[in-house]
Amino acid sequence: MARVRYGARDEAETAAARTAASRLPDIWSTGVVALWESDPDAVAAVLPPPLKPTGRPLVRAAVSKVDLPGYPLGAGSVAVAAEHGGVRGWYPLVMPMTHERALTGGREVFGEPKKLGEVEVERAGPVVRASLARHGIAFVEVRGAVDGALPLPEPTARTDFYFKFLPAVDGSGFDSDPVLVHCVRNEKVRKLESVTGDVVLRESVYDPVADLPVRALVGITIGEKTTGQRGRVVERVDARALLPYVHQRYDDPAQILDGPPEGSV
Repeated sequence: MARVRYGARDEAETAAARTAASRLPDIWSTGVVALWESDPDAVAAVLPPPLKPTGRPLVRAAVSKVDLPGYPLGAGSVAVAAEHGGVRGWYPLVMPMTHERALTGGREVFGEPKKLGEVEVERAGPVVRASLARHGIAFVEVRGAVDGALPLPEPTARTDFYFKFLPAVDGSGFDSDPVLVHCVRNEKVRKLESVTGDVVLRESVYDPVADLPVRALVGITIGEKTTGQRGRVVERVDARALLPYVHQRYDDPAQILDGPPEGSV
């Protein structure tokens, strides 16, 4: 009988896939990062407990293009500074990806708030433009001109905070207690330049980052980096405390109640 591709895969195939993934070479991306101070009350308002604000209401927008062989990828995020258990890091609100493969793994394994979107990084001489867009709206645009090289930083580790959960089948909350994930991203940079420019936040009911206004621009950079990541579950969280924030994950909060119409399957 010909192989049935939906059938179970044996242990050898699974082990080979794990080994291949562990041997991937460094993958370098070109990206623009903008950092600004925003309204402290707005930053505090988007943080689900047990995350807490830091002493500085920072917002970070990152827009990158990754030249994967035969599979170019656009990836971005908008995140706010947060703290948990003495660890300072970032809580991403939205992470647009241009391909489903990058989206699915991050959401299902780490709980990342990834969504399909449009990601652009353009450079013509010194002129730089980067944007994140969904539903035809470029809700974040970073634009400016390169004004000089920056010293290369030492390899660094950055922590991102995610909530991993499954909405309940009956629409009553979650199927099990949500968990808080610490994802440590180890970054190496091989090129870094400063950019003089500005950040434009456009109104979008789907991605309302305009609620985090640019009060003071800290800086914009463009560079080339490679990143590896490892995540771990640090604690189970109070489902009732997280529920008011679940809408952050969806374009329409009613999506968590979506199911196939009667008789459609």
